[in-house]
Amino acid sequence: MTLSAAIYIDSLQRLLDRIATEQIGPIAGAADIFAETIAAGGVLQIFGSGHSHMIAEEGFYRAGGLVPVNPILDERLIFLEGALESTEAERRSGYADNLLKREHIGSNDAALIISNSGRNAVAIEVALQMQKRKLKVIAITNLQQSRESISRHVSGLRLFEIADLVIDNCTPTGDALLEIPGSPHKLGPSSSVAGIAIVNCIVVETAIRLQKRGLSVPVLLSSNVEGNSDQTLAAAICPWAPQIRLFNAGGKFPQ
Repeated sequence: MTLSAAIYIDSLQRLLDRIATEQIGPIAGAADIFAETIAAGGVLQIFGSGHSHMIAEEGFYRAGGLVPVNPILDERLIFLEGALESTEAERRSGYADNLLKREHIGSNDAALIISNSGRNAVAIEVALQMQKRKLKVIAITNLQQSRESISRHVSGLRLFEIADLVIDNCTPTGDALLEIPGSPHKLGPSSSVAGIAIVNCIVVETAIRLQKRGLSVPVLLSSNVEGNSDQTLAAAICPWAPQIRLFNAGGKFPQ
């Protein structure tokens, strides 16, 4: 395989086709859990560290997405205090405890944990803490790479061995898709594209299930489209604001 933008896009398309063929069952199972969560008044607690935090953010405050999603974000884990600090923090035992103390985690919630490697302590600890709270845990992970890896958590477990439901992002070990002539290293990462697509597949499948129950679908509208106002946005957010920390971080919406 040689380098080109067209080949990279084609490789991504084949990756997405594989997800559509192999992972629709687990995606549907995740949507069942999410729909049940919303119907019960809960929210989806979503977490990812490193580049997986972008996948967690995709589920939150997203035009065309669902409102009741709480992202568990931390400055150390999303590169704001340095890339190497992020790598160290996600491997640090006990770090998840402080993360979860800040969040409003209810008994009707569910959790979605994203970790490509599935081996680092923080993702594993978040999953274990969610299960301790009796929440269903969904994982998006790279099963091929994770099975080849040794856990960095004291339990010896990897994320796919903990989660109630596992969605394989179908990416290769090392994430990259394209070979570089004369180099042993590949180029062209894929797990972010795969993870974001999977999250949005869960969202649309969840909406279908809510409709079938006769429930309203809490969709977030873009505030940058003519005709949608800040008041419309606030009205969509306010019912869920007490459960979602970052809706309230700036003191904009009522508790």
